Amino acid sequence: MKIEYKLFVGLAAFFVVLAVVYGFWAGADEPVGTVAFGLTGGLALVVGSFLWFSGRRLEQERPEDNTDAEISDGAGELGFFSPGSYWPICIAGSAAVLAIATAFLLVWLMILTLVFLILSICGLLFEYQRSYSH
Repeated sequence: MKIEYKLFVGLAAFFVVLAVVYGFWAGADEPVGTVAFGLTGGLALVVGSFLWFSGRRLEQERPEDNTDAEISDGAGELGFFSPGSYWPICIAGSAAVLAIATAFLLVWLMILTLVFLILSICGLLFEYQRSYSH
């Protein structure tokens, strides 16, 4: 994951420098752009640091990171992917209602939809968990 983390860390550095330049150029008249560029750099740094840490834990080098790799080096099983699930629809609906409830400050609806959102996330995460106890 060398290429990926370098890309995101480079983007983070670019957006932080851009936030500083924009802050000096716009001054106090436009603080929103400076904050937006700074937060964009921070989010890119989060993704880049995650890719860096997870890339260090890999046991062997990926074919994408090897400059002498052949196409056949990337062949084989990539993992398990869900053929279809209704949980993302439940998550999206719960998040949408939660956003509307937050906009209108409906605390009772926020609590209710937060419970539904947590249950939907748990349903997605544990969809294929099976207990083997008899």
